[in-house]
Parts: sequence; C-alpha cells; structure tokens
Amino acid sequence: MRYSIIVIMSVLCCHFSFSQIYEVGIFAGGSNLIADVGSTRYIAPNSAAFGGILKWNRSPRHSWRISAIYSSLEAKDSKSDDPRRKERGYVYSNNSFFEVSAGMEFTFVDFNLHYDGNKSTPYLYTGVSAFFYDNYYFRNGIQTSEGTSSWGYGIPMVVGFKTTLTSHIILALEIGARYTFTDELDGSIPETPQLQDFRFGNLNNNDWYTFTGVTLTYTFGRRPCYCNF
Repeated sequence: MRYSIIVIMSVLCCHFSFSQIYEVGIFAGGSNLIADVGSTRYIAPNSAAFGGILKWNRSPRHSWRISAIYSSLEAKDSKSDDPRRKERGYVYSNNSFFEVSAGMEFTFVDFNLHYDGNKSTPYLYTGVSAFFYDNYYFRNGIQTSEGTSSWGYGIPMVVGFKTTLTSHIILALEIGARYTFTDELDGSIPETPQLQDFRFGNLNNNDWYTFTGVTLTYTFGRRPCYCNF
C-alpha cells in the first residue's frame, strides 16, 4: 500500500512539474486592415501595435496562449492597386482598437524548455478573438463618427517562428490574420440602423485585419522530477 502511494505521488509529481513551464512577455509590431477601404494587399502594416502575451506550455508540442493587443486601424484608398478605390479616395482611421485572444499554439517540432541548448521551431496558433472598436460611416466621402462603440469576434490564423536566445528568453516572429464576423470595421456598413443608406462596398465579405511583429517572452517554472521506481 505504501509503495502504491509512493508510485502515484511520483507520477503526479512528474506530470505536474513537467507541465509547469510558463511564458510571459510583450508583442510589438504593426497592424493593417483588409476591407472595402484601403490597400488590397494582405500584409501591409501601417500602424503600430503593442501588447502582452502569456503562455502555458502544456507539452513540447502545444501551448495554451492568451494575448491582449492595442493598435489603431488605418486604410487609405490611395494605397490600393484598385484604380476605382484610388479615384474614390476614402481615408479610414480607427484609433481605439483593442483585441483579446485565447487559443492554442502548435509547434512543428518538439520545443522542450526543460532541456538546455538552443531550440527553434515554426508554429501555428488559432483560437478565438474579441475586439473593441469605435463605429464610423462615410458621409460625402468623409469618415464620420457614429458616437458608439462595439465588440466584434473573429478567428486568428497565425504562423510564426520562435527560438531561444537564452535558457529563459524566447524570441518569435509571427504574422497573424484575423477573420472577423463583422463587415463594420471599415465604416462600409454603419452600425446604426438609421444610417444604412450610407452602406457601400462588397456587402457579402466580412472584414479582416492582421498583426505582424515579434514577441519576446520570459520563461519560468519547475523542471520535471526524476522518478526512480
């Protein structure tokens, strides 16, 4: 009986100790909007973005991840390759854009932080995102505030590459597109029902936005125990 208890406690020790590697750090980079206003390029950062990130490395191949990023979204028809947008000349700017995202990160190869030595791997991240933004519409070609704000939701699709700089510092470069469930980010569909006559653009396509940048995280947590039985 005593031996069984020792075995069970040892297994639990190994399991939980192995799991307890965390990362906390910062994100810095740029954002861009993919919508009915502005450039038609998918990756074209034109506004600064910064925030924080927290990870729980559940295994060498996957991590739970939470992030919060603040940015502004900007779009200018003059930057578009579409001659119709250039002629229209709309300019959109949303200076109060805030996103919270949670989900899972998958690595292509083992990224075991319990062992010494340099480790590098590509990775993918997806989950759910919630974002807060101010509502606008265009009146006579000029961006006009609706005086309201909204929450929207989306799906992040992120690809990146990370590497250890030291035993506790990890640097990563990532590009992440967010598919949203709204077409109101660019002011093409007013949120206020009384302003629906000011709609424009492709009403069948929702808006996207991207974050491109780097993360720098610090790792901490206990190393796994060694089970001698």
